[in-house]
Amino acid sequence: MADVDLRSDTFTRPTAEMRAAMAAAEVGDDVYGEDPTVNALQDEVAALLGHEAGLFTPTGSMANQIGLQLLVPSGEELLTDADAHVLIYEMGAAAVYGGISSRTWPAVGDALDPELVEGMIRVPGGYDTNATRAIAVEQTHNRTGGTIIPLDTLRRVRALCDRHGLGLHCDGARLWNAHVATGVPLDVYGRLFDSVSVCLSKGLGAPIGSVLVSNRAAIARGRVIRKRLGGGMRQAGIIAAGGLHALRHHIPRLAEDHAHAARLAAALAPAGVVDADAVRTNIVRLDLTKTALDAAGLVAAAREHDVLISPVGPRAVRLVTHMDVDSAGIDHAAEVLLDLLT
Repeated sequence: MADVDLRSDTFTRPTAEMRAAMAAAEVGDDVYGEDPTVNALQDEVAALLGHEAGLFTPTGSMANQIGLQLLVPSGEELLTDADAHVLIYEMGAAAVYGGISSRTWPAVGDALDPELVEGMIRVPGGYDTNATRAIAVEQTHNRTGGTIIPLDTLRRVRALCDRHGLGLHCDGARLWNAHVATGVPLDVYGRLFDSVSVCLSKGLGAPIGSVLVSNRAAIARGRVIRKRLGGGMRQAGIIAAGGLHALRHHIPRLAEDHAHAARLAAALAPAGVVDADAVRTNIVRLDLTKTALDAAGLVAAAREHDVLISPVGPRAVRLVTHMDVDSAGIDHAAEVLLDLLT
């Protein structure tokens, strides 16, 4: 059979309908702000998230790094999670391109403790210290298995940022998944943050692109940073049209990916590698520490049976469901992995 690719939801491919929308897209020069399809995408995402303006970027990493540079001056400090994508998967970009110093709280994913975070804040004028200027959170949280930070926790983080005059950024690459899983409206999430990045090329299935949203003045500054980072695009409406199609047609279907992930987790729970009740979105993290296998061994063995998975540590792997894996693929992956694990 064809490979069942559970390495990431970035392996989705554009549907025939999305390709048709891209082929028919009206385009202009986006560096001049004159691509009508890009402008429509930016406006639509901003409205969905309760913000004034949006900025289309080729990657989520670029969207995040622009967001951080808008909130943290060079030489000052960002607080975030030790497993945050903005640090460990973005190649040190905050330090390299933004001159941003970072400190982290323990990698706890959805179990974020606002009081612990508040105790880490360094105020301006402290003796020989750089001041904390912003906090970044990730929703859903990738490395802890697509977990969802509770809305009340996010509100408490917003309140502490307000008390201390800090900015708050959300790496919302999979915020769509949190919205579908919880029913919390996108604008309720979005308005908690000074800036939010959302990805179009993961669960939504577009071939490329993310959008950063914030207020109009910040996004105007962000356009300058995007150009400086090499992200100025010309007739980008061709790819933005894929994002618009995804936005308008693919958000509700994320529930199917969540159901597939729950099914996988339930099937593998007897092997003692996952708490099926903790799987809420489209990521299933397997803890191999109680098995005889390491991550590399399980990845290699699964590949021999046409199941592709990703290592996320020496004794941990990740399975990510998405629109290109159907129910038959899920059942095949569950059968193969349970056999290998037991």
